[in-house]
Amino acid sequence: MHLNETRLPNGLTIISDHMPHVETVALGVWVATGARHEAASETGISHFIEHMAFKGTARRKAREIVEEIEEVGGDLNAATSLDTTAFYARLLKSDLPVALEILADIMLNPTYPGEELERERNVILQEIAATRDSPEEIVLDLLQDAAYPRQPLGRPILGTARTVGRFSAEDMHRFREARYHAGGMVLSAAGNIDHAALVRHAEALFGGLRGGKRVVPKPAKYAGGVRLSSRRFEQAHVVMGYQSPSFREPDFYAAQVFSGLFGGGMSSRLFQEVREKRGLCYAIYSSAWGLGDTGMFNIHAATGHDTMSTLIDVVTAEFDKAATTLPEAGEVRRAKAQLKAGLLMSLESPVARAEQMARQMLALGRLMPTAELIEKVDAVDAEQVRRLAERVVAGSKLSFALAGAGKAGRSIVDNVEQRAVRH
Repeated sequence: MHLNETRLPNGLTIISDHMPHVETVALGVWVATGARHEAASETGISHFIEHMAFKGTARRKAREIVEEIEEVGGDLNAATSLDTTAFYARLLKSDLPVALEILADIMLNPTYPGEELERERNVILQEIAATRDSPEEIVLDLLQDAAYPRQPLGRPILGTARTVGRFSAEDMHRFREARYHAGGMVLSAAGNIDHAALVRHAEALFGGLRGGKRVVPKPAKYAGGVRLSSRRFEQAHVVMGYQSPSFREPDFYAAQVFSGLFGGGMSSRLFQEVREKRGLCYAIYSSAWGLGDTGMFNIHAATGHDTMSTLIDVVTAEFDKAATTLPEAGEVRRAKAQLKAGLLMSLESPVARAEQMARQMLALGRLMPTAELIEKVDAVDAEQVRRLAERVVAGSKLSFALAGAGKAGRSIVDNVEQRAVRH
């Protein structure tokens, strides 16, 4: 990796990774503002602003934005997460100035024209409606509400029909102007790129952007609890979660290894016990994610209504086993190998590199060399994994969400709540 870092006088951080063997560049601007920075009345506004960035600026109409980037064979996109909003592009190395100029325009000069705003409002309302037809989306939203009730982390990133239905252009300008400033932005690029040229173009386009400190959200308060959707689908979806380390904690890497051996691949405990031995479901997997102040370890599976209780019993037993007994050396080794391979494979993509660097800079204030990441994974041993499992299961209240089981869901949830009280 050929990493470079520059900070402009206004506070904008510019980072790049030179990959001389490729002919493309991936670049974007990551803003340290996402769904968790919204008040209850603002739920979904970050996502709405992301959509509206492509709908017209002081210089370009909506169609001109996409035609200009596609004229050089590139593509333009954006994404909203809990803690960031990103605007990014991918194109040939010679066309870097084109992408950078468009990115600056859509971020700094949006106009939110009335007709476009109403059309995009309807698009987002349809997007929200689509999630209501998906048991997987329903159960994940319920889990977040159970884990982080009455706070931004527990609310849907897309917003609700009520909040999205009343946002105005003035609301968006006000929110963006309060949070979109140079001190809370990172321009990240990877590919066949010259860092000095990137800085020169970026300073011309973003140098006039005001500085300022990042908006720090209120600390998350994990609670745990049980949520149920009474709707019935062909399959019932369940997610079981516990609070786990934030990315700032040393145990974050043990959580990643535990997730791999517990439910990360076909050799994992859950896949072997739940699917291969018992045939209870088609897919079951675990995940461990972390923010700066909290994290969660989740198990997600879907199965028939009549086998859901058995599946939950098996997963619970496997959790208890993981918390009380050392994992085998072989499964720890395989989990670490999967984790490292996934990391190194992703770094072959300029898009993945640009995103990883931006997230590291926003999260840690620095770039973490690949060798350091590998070293942290390699340092995890069997006892650390067991202690992590014990911490997650014994030291955290269960968050549980069920969707798709219809009327049968009530008895399942009652059993889970009774077991949690006894535990």
